[in-house]
Amino acid sequence: MLLKKKITIALAGLAVLGAAPTFAQGIGHSFFMRGSIVGKDTTGTVVCVGKADGATVGQVLEVYRVETTPGPSKTPGAGFRRVAVGHVKIDHIFDDHFAHVSIADGTPAVHDIVELRKK
Repeated sequence: MLLKKKITIALAGLAVLGAAPTFAQGIGHSFFMRGSIVGKDTTGTVVCVGKADGATVGQVLEVYRVETTPGPSKTPGAGFRRVAVGHVKIDHIFDDHFAHVSIADGTPAVHDIVELRKK
């Protein structure tokens, strides 16, 4: 029984260490804003993707808008879908969490989701 308790404590410790990067970035960034267009300022559109996310200048990000589907959903969460609305290109990373982008094509808007293209 003592061995089982030690293993449980060790696994809990590993879980906390694995979550450290998430907590270092801040809970708001990690769970609510990351990967979204957060606004516009005098120099352009701002996305919540930065150095901490591995972003680099010149990367092209796909932009999606979440839409609801009409009618009742058969399973929880099935009433939503992601619709591609364009692309943005990272022009300047100014923080661990934020970057300025330019609209490459489409109609990206505030609160849309941005995602790095998978090649």
